Amino acid sequence: MPPQAPPRKKTSLSPIVILFLLAIAAFGSWLWLQSQIETPHAHNAEKKVISVPPGTGSSAVIAQLNREGILASEWAVLLWLRVTGGGDKIKAGDYRFKSPISAREVIAQLSRGQTFALEFTIPEGYNQFDIARVLSGLQGLKQPPASQDAVLALLQNTTLISDLDAQASSLEGYLFPDTYEYTPTTTRAQLVEAMVKRFRRVFTAEMQQQAEQIGMTTRQVVTLASLIEKEAKVDAERELISQVFHKRMRMRERLACDPTVIYAALLAGKYRGKIYQSDLDRDSQYNTYKYPGLPPGPIASPGRRSLQAALNPAQTDYLFFVVDATRNDGSHKFSASSAEHERAVKILRQSERTQR
Repeated sequence: MPPQAPPRKKTSLSPIVILFLLAIAAFGSWLWLQSQIETPHAHNAEKKVISVPPGTGSSAVIAQLNREGILASEWAVLLWLRVTGGGDKIKAGDYRFKSPISAREVIAQLSRGQTFALEFTIPEGYNQFDIARVLSGLQGLKQPPASQDAVLALLQNTTLISDLDAQASSLEGYLFPDTYEYTPTTTRAQLVEAMVKRFRRVFTAEMQQQAEQIGMTTRQVVTLASLIEKEAKVDAERELISQVFHKRMRMRERLACDPTVIYAALLAGKYRGKIYQSDLDRDSQYNTYKYPGLPPGPIASPGRRSLQAALNPAQTDYLFFVVDATRNDGSHKFSASSAEHERAVKILRQSERTQR
């Protein structure tokens, strides 16, 4: 009987070697996953707005971005979010993503809430009709186009300022002039609310207290500031114009403010681009050539400087002002007497006739 071969010893990997191999595999997988996350990916949706509604889960967002071609690998990004715990940080909003873009950049943009925004500007001195025109013509909204009349109806929502001005019949004067951002899902009603909120931040509690100290309501301050805004073409003259109006109100004189005559014509739907005698004769409480004191309410949106000027008039004896015909910068000639004012008006009329 031939001798039997000794049994073979079974070779097995030691636990240390297995752990080492697993570590290498894990490290390699991690490097691969990082490459999937870090490598920029080109797509054709850079001009497309992607909307993430509130409450949308990260899986649904990633799937949507993958369908749009913005993310190259849906499951790689989901795995990354599971490993890093970043799925809960995605914020709702409207987004645009550049091309090329890496998945890490996409996640960072979603986590920061770095949404896509458009802008519009309301200049100082715009009235509700001007603002309605701007809001009705905004581009990029998903909301259907709106007529100016439809936007004007939004501007009648006086519940937004009922605590500031219980007498208000519209938001005239309380739509703060500034530059605002909006996204395609923003509504015009939300923009109106944002403009009122901006006014509240500018017209502080300290300014309201100052108004009370000088015996004026918020409505009166905003109304006076709107007149100053429409009259002042040179910033340094705001306090001087304010002083003239304050003094004429104390004397119960008519303010004779041309912008109020224009506003009365606008309310009547009869403004023709300049002031005619029929406008000066119009029986409107906004016609400050006809009625003394402030008009019933604001005639435009005043900026911060005009609000401050209404509360802080200059200390002078001026009672009149008219455009200074000797200068071409919109500045005014201020006068303390009617005789001096009439001379300034005469010079202005002569200058206008010469130009014609």
